[in-house]
Amino acid sequence: MAVDKVIFYLCATLIAISIIFSLSLPVFTVLFFNYDEFHFFIRQFAVGCIGIFIMWWLSRLNPDKALVWIGFGLLISCGIAMGLMHALPASMVTDSGGARRWIRLPGFSLAPVEFFKVGFVYFLAWSFTRKFSDGKRTLMAELKILLPYIILFGIAIFLIAVMQNDLGQVVVLALTFVTMALFAGASVRLFGIGILGAAFVMTVAIVSSEHRILRIKSWWGTIQNMVLSFLPDSVANVLRVADAPEPYQISHSLNAIKHGEFFGEGLGAGIFKLGFLSEVHTDFVLAGIAEEVGVFGILCITAIFITLLYRIFRISARSENKVYHLFSLGIGLILSFSFLMNSYGITSITPIKGIAVPFLSYGGSSVLAICIGIGMVLMVSKKAKL
Repeated sequence: MAVDKVIFYLCATLIAISIIFSLSLPVFTVLFFNYDEFHFFIRQFAVGCIGIFIMWWLSRLNPDKALVWIGFGLLISCGIAMGLMHALPASMVTDSGGARRWIRLPGFSLAPVEFFKVGFVYFLAWSFTRKFSDGKRTLMAELKILLPYIILFGIAIFLIAVMQNDLGQVVVLALTFVTMALFAGASVRLFGIGILGAAFVMTVAIVSSEHRILRIKSWWGTIQNMVLSFLPDSVANVLRVADAPEPYQISHSLNAIKHGEFFGEGLGAGIFKLGFLSEVHTDFVLAGIAEEVGVFGILCITAIFITLLYRIFRISARSENKVYHLFSLGIGLILSFSFLMNSYGITSITPIKGIAVPFLSYGGSSVLAICIGIGMVLMVSKKAKL
């Protein structure tokens, strides 16, 4: 059967968009650090070309033979890399805000967690297929089945949220984990318990970190007046936070989106990227794009994402092999949750999580890991009845 070429072309289009804006958006960073004007463009162009080649090459492989090796290879190698990262010398690890997330290699830095997510999704798909079977089970029996996964996920939480101080990635993995368990055959009761458990872990992670508490306060400060206006004064006075830190990033993000209006200021003509909105080419790339190409441009990008997700979930639904079904579902979920969490964060619907926009945010590890995941889905598409 033929590969789903539409997915390949949609991903290549998103990569092309990211390359264009890697030249437009980081202009302040280029000037501030005295980089060459094509510094980010050249790197994103190279990574984009490599990513497109990876998708094409993986799509030509036989999933019955290659998928398991790639999936477990990513899971084991990147899990070990995350565990050893803190033992590496400072010259080999990039430190950002006290967190070690990138391993320095000749010419580039590698974030193992991005590739670990793809391997983790494959492991869940492979293992859930063997553990869950048709037929009703008691809640206790289901909990016994999931206990090893909970322990493994606890290790992942320690490696990512504690050692790397990256709660956003844990949230994405947690949501993907519980949703895949539901589609694998777990009951709705267990799904509800999983959601509550994930919420509990996230709450503990937030209250145990002063940095995360300040981030929550900053987010609440931007929306509390609107939310509390619908509540009685007695309740509103209790929930109001008077000393919330000024949410500069969110304010500039919202202003950039508003400034772009419907058709934008024009490619390269944005002003909030000029030092007002930091990391505009990474975490706030959608706000930067919105200012330059407007709501219309964001709607076009969203339409591409929706079409891409539809095609991925279609492959999942039409795969007779349950491992292929769950794996394609998991990759689609990671893309969905990442896009939603970033877009909700920059518009102040939810707190900012520092999650990259799939394909669009500048960064080699994110793009390459997603391309590997999509390449594996393209591999699976040859076996699906499309």
